[in-house]
Amino acid sequence: MTLSPQRQVRVETRAIWRVKEAGKASENDSVTVEEPLEIRIAGESVVVIMRTPCHDFELAAGFLRTEGLIDSPGQLGAISYCTAAEPPNEENIVEVKLAAGVEFDLQALRRNFYASSSCGICGKASIEAIACQAPVLAGNFTITVETLYELNDRMRLAQDVFEQTGSLHAAGLFDNKGELLVLREDVGRHNAVDKIVGYYTLRNEPVPEESVLMVSGRTSFEIVQKAWMAGIAVIAAVSAPSSLAVDLARESGMTLLGFLRGRGFNAYAGEERIIF
Repeated sequence: MTLSPQRQVRVETRAIWRVKEAGKASENDSVTVEEPLEIRIAGESVVVIMRTPCHDFELAAGFLRTEGLIDSPGQLGAISYCTAAEPPNEENIVEVKLAAGVEFDLQALRRNFYASSSCGICGKASIEAIACQAPVLAGNFTITVETLYELNDRMRLAQDVFEQTGSLHAAGLFDNKGELLVLREDVGRHNAVDKIVGYYTLRNEPVPEESVLMVSGRTSFEIVQKAWMAGIAVIAAVSAPSSLAVDLARESGMTLLGFLRGRGFNAYAGEERIIF
């Protein structure tokens, strides 16, 4: 299995007008690069994701895992950049080969996207579609409120590129003692989650059972879906969850926390895992 290239997140410079109360000035500002990544399986294009170019193989592997296209790391074969891609897309197309005997169902992928998007179908149908693929999370581990209070600050300290540009979301996976295991940044918070899952998938390892996923911004249905598919039982976020994210968290047996800032948070589901 091929590990993800360890490239640095690319930052470019753009000319801007810096406007303040005292006046305006022409300056250069750092911005994070955003480019499309096309993922192909057996030569078939399955998705194009707008992402921050970095850890692309992790993103592809994690996407396949959290979207239910593979059930375990062992089903993933080789991952590489498309050798036939023309400039400037040499590293914007990823080719995936599944392990021998693993079949790829493009129609199943399309049905899964339809259910996940909740477009034209009710939230209950979306939840039932995910529940068919993942068991209820029965993790019995606990985490203290004091540990939770530290997660946001620890994640922010590890966000190198955010400090330069302010334009990236982050997802950090912590153990139940608050130690950072993996952190990834991306223009899409769901991409950052996929990169974390892909980190373990490429190493043929499951995501640690007793772990907490911390995400910047809000928590959407899609974030909870991806965490459930990866077996992550606790999600904490800086901002609020959506209604469907709360419903899905409760259905899955997940602990879902929002507005985790300073020494406070809201518990929307699974508060029994928290030691007060």
